[in-house]
Amino acid sequence: MDNDGLKFVKTASQKGPLILIPCHKSHIDYLILSYLLYNNNMPAPHIAAGKNLAFWPVGSIFRRGGAFFIRRTFRGAVLYSKVFTEYVYKLLQEGFNIEFFIEGTRSRTGKLIPPKLGFLSMLLEAYKNGACEDMIFAPIYIGYDRVLEESAYIHELEGGRKEPENLLQVIKARKFLKKRYGKIYVRFHEPLSLNQLLDEKGTTIQQMTNKEKNTFCRDLGYRVINSITKAAVVTAHGLCASAILNTTRSRFTFTYLKSIAELYLNHLQTQDTELADTLVIDHNHAIDNALDAYVQRKFIEALPRDKGDNETELVYTVNVNERTSLEYYKNNCIAFFIPAAYTAIEVLNRDAFQFTASEIYSGYNFLRKLFRNDFAYDKEISTERSVRKSLKAFIDEAFLMPHQTLPDTYNVTSAGFRKMKLFANFLKTYFESYRIVLRFFLHTQKNAMDAKERLKKIEARGRRMYKRNEIERKESLSKVNYINAVEYFNSQGIKGSEDSEKIKVYTDAIAQYLSCLQ
Repeated sequence: MDNDGLKFVKTASQKGPLILIPCHKSHIDYLILSYLLYNNNMPAPHIAAGKNLAFWPVGSIFRRGGAFFIRRTFRGAVLYSKVFTEYVYKLLQEGFNIEFFIEGTRSRTGKLIPPKLGFLSMLLEAYKNGACEDMIFAPIYIGYDRVLEESAYIHELEGGRKEPENLLQVIKARKFLKKRYGKIYVRFHEPLSLNQLLDEKGTTIQQMTNKEKNTFCRDLGYRVINSITKAAVVTAHGLCASAILNTTRSRFTFTYLKSIAELYLNHLQTQDTELADTLVIDHNHAIDNALDAYVQRKFIEALPRDKGDNETELVYTVNVNERTSLEYYKNNCIAFFIPAAYTAIEVLNRDAFQFTASEIYSGYNFLRKLFRNDFAYDKEISTERSVRKSLKAFIDEAFLMPHQTLPDTYNVTSAGFRKMKLFANFLKTYFESYRIVLRFFLHTQKNAMDAKERLKKIEARGRRMYKRNEIERKESLSKVNYINAVEYFNSQGIKGSEDSEKIKVYTDAIAQYLSCLQ
């Protein structure tokens, strides 16, 4: 646990009620946070929990532990909405600390979900109506070497139905407590004072129009998400999962995987990323342990030796049925590689060993916009700054060489061309998922079916394309990726085969990017 960060939060809590906002990866999140606060002489918060957890007898236990249950949607329930809004107002007026999950649900993919703004909007409305003099937002990262719900998440990602929480699940959960799951990492970002945020805007919330308030709420939501990302910890499990999935080899040794993991580790160190203590103390031992864990869990499997083979090192291959599990752990750290991945694939897309930085900007913006539902980005950091920061890292790692005479011009080294693919490959899963959705739109008329049926059809098309080898990665068959892609393409006016010209633009662009990763 980040003790210094907790001290900052404790000090800030004197200015107003704390709004604790952790990321949501597991049901353990709210248990561990209340436990840590209690053990550090801080009051346990009131926790906004989904109504799905109100079943007997767990609901009454959680309620005694500070939970208050909330519907997924207030649509059509005017009285419920008003009563709940008054309840939140009363909590803030009495000075209670509140905890809620801005993602709205547990992340099934391992990466942060774009913010849901309903509860945040209620908090701002209560503040506007005088519930408290200030409000302190505390973004919190909670990460795991291994999550308890892993198998359930993979089942849902691959199209399975989510099982509703019930007493039987609680009873069955006892078996999980007998296993070792590694470490939990808890880190606190610097708290954000609502008064201070409004001072930066040069206005008060009372002076804002509804549109301005909605914009402020949305920007605050993304600021919290970005703050959680900045507080995140990269583990050896995430690095090794990235190395395994991003390699272009079908067979590999531990030595080769370690070389990729160390390449990623060096990049993270140049970016001042927070690393798990095991990586800081002895990264070789940490990476070895993570790879051994993946072998024991049969995520990667040793190939049988040929007779007379004198090689001392075993050769491994990925268990295809476990690629989605590895994708989950890769996604735990993917946010730290996205700027480098966008930059790397744009350099590869130049199809030349020499380029200028300005040639990268438009493509970088295109990718940032395309994947906005998958990867939140900080609006305060410009494209130019992000690209140049990645280029500097590539120069430090000897992927690129600045041209001796031409300004703002770089040459790709032979080693750099190969190694930049290892960064660009972070995007391959998403390109393939979006390609599946585009193929669906190309063969389906507008408004031909409802959202649930549409998702089933997309899943079926994805499985067909995978069997025909049109899609290479099994983890690309992700329900969450499909939903994000549909939402993005709908926002760009793509809703069916009638929009074939727009579909072709995106299809050609994705095909071009994928060709760079061959």
